[in-house]
Amino acid sequence: MLNFTSIMIGATDPKKMAEFYQPIFNVEPGWTDPENGWYGYKIGVGSIMIGPHSEVSGKNKEPGRIMFTLDADDPQKEFDRIKALGAKVVREIETVGDEDMGGLLGTFEDTEGNYFQISSSWEE
Repeated sequence: MLNFTSIMIGATDPKKMAEFYQPIFNVEPGWTDPENGWYGYKIGVGSIMIGPHSEVSGKNKEPGRIMFTLDADDPQKEFDRIKALGAKVVREIETVGDEDMGGLLGTFEDTEGNYFQISSSWEE
C-alpha cells in the first residue's frame, strides 16, 4: 500500500509563492532554506514544498494539469476566507458529484498560475 505524503511546487519566485500560501495554510513554514529558495509546510498528514526548479519559468501554461486539494470541515467558510485574502477565484464553490460521492468544491489560482482547490472532507 502506498501513502501519499507530499507535493513539491516548482516556482519562479518561491519566496513570493510562500508568502501567498502562508496565510492560506494558516501555519508558519515548518522548514525553510531561504538562501536556496525552499519553504516547507506541514498540512494535516501531508506536506507541501515550494522551491525553485530548473524547468520552471513564468506562469503555468497548463494550470489544470495537476492541482492539489485542501479539504475542510467547513469548505464554504474556508473558501470565503481564502477569497478574502485575495486569491484569484477560478471557480466558485459549488456542489459536485452525487449523493454518495459528492460535496463542495471550489478552485483558486496562486501567484504563478497553479490551481488549488478547497473541498468537503472525503469520507472513506
